[in-house]
Amino acid sequence: MIDTAPAPDERGAPPDGTESASELRSALRAWLHDHLTPEVARAAQRSPDEEELELLREWNRRLADAGWAAPAWPVEHGGRGADIDGQLAYLEEMSGASAPGPVNVIGVSNIAPAIMTYGTDEQKARFLEPMLRGDEIWSQGMSEPDAGSDLASLRASAVLDGNEFVINGQKTWNSMGHLADWCQLYVRTDPAVAKHKGISCLLVDLRTPGIEVRPLRTITGEQPFAELFFADVRVPVTTLLGPLNEGWKVAMTTLSFERAGVARLHLGLSKKLAHLLAEPESARALTDPRIRQRVAGIYADIACMRWMTNRSLEQMRHGQPTGATGSMAKLSWGRTEQKLADLAMDVLGEASLLGSWSYNLVAARQATIAGGTTEINLNILGEMGLGLPREPKPA
Repeated sequence: MIDTAPAPDERGAPPDGTESASELRSALRAWLHDHLTPEVARAAQRSPDEEELELLREWNRRLADAGWAAPAWPVEHGGRGADIDGQLAYLEEMSGASAPGPVNVIGVSNIAPAIMTYGTDEQKARFLEPMLRGDEIWSQGMSEPDAGSDLASLRASAVLDGNEFVINGQKTWNSMGHLADWCQLYVRTDPAVAKHKGISCLLVDLRTPGIEVRPLRTITGEQPFAELFFADVRVPVTTLLGPLNEGWKVAMTTLSFERAGVARLHLGLSKKLAHLLAEPESARALTDPRIRQRVAGIYADIACMRWMTNRSLEQMRHGQPTGATGSMAKLSWGRTEQKLADLAMDVLGEASLLGSWSYNLVAARQATIAGGTTEINLNILGEMGLGLPREPKPA
């Protein structure tokens, strides 16, 4: 009898992306057992220095060669074509093993889907493979000093001059901006129309003359972000991603292949809470009913986030809109992250001021700001979730 089932490719994945979630989980667990080292896991716990970055880039290449850098990507671009269940299995296994994903987290999750959707054949051939392997690092040029969560208010401009765009302006809070080779840059190309309609997206080489990069140091002492300054920077028109003045549509393709990504939030919290309860000081602290009550409250918060995530994924499976679920998850995650950091201080005492818990204490402060502030998410929930009137604009 002839076996007509598709043969796995050299990475262990069926060539047509038919791998089931359970098959993906088993294959990944076995691969991580054979390849993940403690050094790699430690290097991903905070913003890497240059030596750690090279270690993570080498890890990234191994992930890509084995088909584990971006399982949600289509097979033809180096992924596994994983569906929502497969993506969730991937995230659960990676989190459980403390295994870092690709160096280009923003590139793989946010920028690549836009290139796959709107990019020319030349752009896809030029950028996707180096991005997937970590050979080139990408940042995303969205936020500005006066345009953070409100992307449509951006002011950085690009004026068409012959076969070139001339860019002027500033971007800030660019993740890994000082280490990046390229930037997916959102600029205003038509100031005369409604602010959502005059934005374009450019793929900019950060080594182009006229670009100044200034690292930003955070309260943790790290430099995970940078400011970018553009002064009469000239880039060819071929850097345009998607149609001119339709950058807003390009931006909305974010996470189009990473639909289970919201699960990262509750998975990370669950693991952090488990680590806290495994600390020797926890046994003594849990004799206090007030501490037990706080632990139970955080556990319940995480359980609710897990329920929200599962509900959202089920809606996606059936092609239903998820509404404001993402904002609910982000809002809950930020608050719970900070409550967990404060709990660690009271459980561990002076030990919380040393090592990873001291880092977590200060790093948690950004949880209610990064990726959309608490205020913005409350507005989204009020307007999209509850149908309340839009917030009045300043006169």
